[in-house]
Amino acid sequence: MGGLRNRLLCRFVSSTCFQMNRRKTLGENLMETPLRRCLSTLDITMLGIGHMVGAGIYVLTGTVAHNMAGPAIVLSFLIAGLASVLAALCYAEFGSRVPKAGSAYVYTYVTIGEFWAFVIGWNILLEHMIGAASVARAWSGYVDALAGGVIANATAGVFGEMHNDMMAKTPDFLAFAVCLAYCGLSTLGVKGSSYFNSFFTMVNIGVIVFVSGFGFYWADYHNWTDYGGFAPFGFSGILSGAATCFYAYVGFDSIATSGEEARDPSFSIPVATFVSMSVVSLGYMCVSAALTLMVPYTLINPTAALPDAFASHGITWARIVISIGALAGMTTTLFGSLFSLPRGVYAMAQDGLLFKVFARVHEKTQVPLITIGVCGLFSAIVALFFDIEKLVEFMSIGTLMAYTIVSAAVIILRYRPLVSKSDVLPLTETPPSPGSAKEFVDMLNEAGRLKPKFYWIERILGSYEPGVLPATCVFIFTVSCSCIFAILQWGGRAVYHPNGPEWWLAVLLTFLVAVSLITLVLIAVHNQSTEGLRFKVPWVPTLPALSIAANVALMVNLNPMTWIRFAIWMSIGFVIYFAYGMRHSKENAAVSSYSGLLKSNSRSGEWGSTLTAKDLPSTPSSQTEN
Repeated sequence: MGGLRNRLLCRFVSSTCFQMNRRKTLGENLMETPLRRCLSTLDITMLGIGHMVGAGIYVLTGTVAHNMAGPAIVLSFLIAGLASVLAALCYAEFGSRVPKAGSAYVYTYVTIGEFWAFVIGWNILLEHMIGAASVARAWSGYVDALAGGVIANATAGVFGEMHNDMMAKTPDFLAFAVCLAYCGLSTLGVKGSSYFNSFFTMVNIGVIVFVSGFGFYWADYHNWTDYGGFAPFGFSGILSGAATCFYAYVGFDSIATSGEEARDPSFSIPVATFVSMSVVSLGYMCVSAALTLMVPYTLINPTAALPDAFASHGITWARIVISIGALAGMTTTLFGSLFSLPRGVYAMAQDGLLFKVFARVHEKTQVPLITIGVCGLFSAIVALFFDIEKLVEFMSIGTLMAYTIVSAAVIILRYRPLVSKSDVLPLTETPPSPGSAKEFVDMLNEAGRLKPKFYWIERILGSYEPGVLPATCVFIFTVSCSCIFAILQWGGRAVYHPNGPEWWLAVLLTFLVAVSLITLVLIAVHNQSTEGLRFKVPWVPTLPALSIAANVALMVNLNPMTWIRFAIWMSIGFVIYFAYGMRHSKENAAVSSYSGLLKSNSRSGEWGSTLTAKDLPSTPSSQTEN
């Protein structure tokens, strides 16, 4: 009975906190129309699959197989998929915990704070904008190639060429029109556009099944044993291929972005994440296996791998089917980027960090029309003028930073107390009996406290508020990993000397590794909070920590020019934040718009609970324990 009573009290406090938040923000948001909750689990799954499986499956497989991994590209996709799953698990937990539009931006806001949330949100906006523009240019280029280059030649003849390193040779008006067309489609409403996305995703999946089925029918298993064997480039080639294939999985964050429009986000987002990741991983591995079994990897044409492979077996008409699949894949990827971009802007505008006009939702369609139009226009302008190849690598830094922050945030929230004494006292309409408020607080504040057998650690480190030490350890772990991978990347001969690294460098690396492991141990000896979570990441803090390490390692390997462009983009963002965002921010509200969300997502509770403060028991602690 005591355990049941405690769970009921948790639900009472959580529901009442959320109700107070609703009452406070009701006046501010009275004239605002909320986003429509209409997306089913299938709709969100199709959105995730469509965003991930673009033209890359038709282009990337040939390049990696021919130049990096050979037939072992199958393992490259498997390793890349496992690395992506680490981040996807963290997104799934947060998506069920905080079902709001904005994805990683919102997750950062509720755990680390507004400033870092703005940094992440600002980079995610650029990621989706460049992603949409690059896919629109790829879509245009593919159509132009099928037409024999007529469009590009006509454009060059009329407008001439632009001679600038950052600009494309010719403006791409077809890519401009495609961005605006898909933007216009998004304004019709999220449910209608989800039908459009699901149709093209099914077309793409059908083409993948066709390629895999016919590929295995024409398979020659000697292609995996001859020509240098299954892994002709060795394990290093497999890892190099995995690093390239990793970006083929970018796009599952659009699932979390749809949280505010999902019917049952705490169920749909975890399920959609796992199903979409499984389908995409299986699709990539099947296509790459079929390709390398049809022809030797040495004969693969990186620019037209699948059409040439089928042509070598006399199936020349397969080029048409593959072209349909490529265009369908690029269509869904473009839709995924143009779906996520305006919802990120909408979330930031709701918090006052961007202009309030972007937070307006149309009453009829229940989508942010102005935001969709502005985002589509900017993406179209980028697609029109810029050389996307120069900007594509820039996408990765925002993605990796978002993955890192979300993984860290999962650990921080797991060890954060659910409620403080100041949250409990205002909830009772009559003064609580002696010890009752303290009983509530002690019950809810087990999270972030040391487990009983590790109380001796507090005698060494001193007393601290619950949750403070785990959050500090996450920060130290991230910094230590950054230093380790920076030394390994830029250490040069001091690290990779034939006789071993310099002694002082070996000591430094050993120290940093020891610090990283100690921080994980210190986190693990604290109690976790999993109350009300329908889905939770297993093996916390180990799995999120591995995700942090993997993302930091990839960030350190980025081109230095990427960091310079990142600094320029962030400078523009900081001007907006300090000139507008700080003055209009809602962070100083007594009850944050996200605190209620974190506390209200109970396993069997409902959004918008009608519980009031008087529903809270104010009995003495002795009665509470009965």
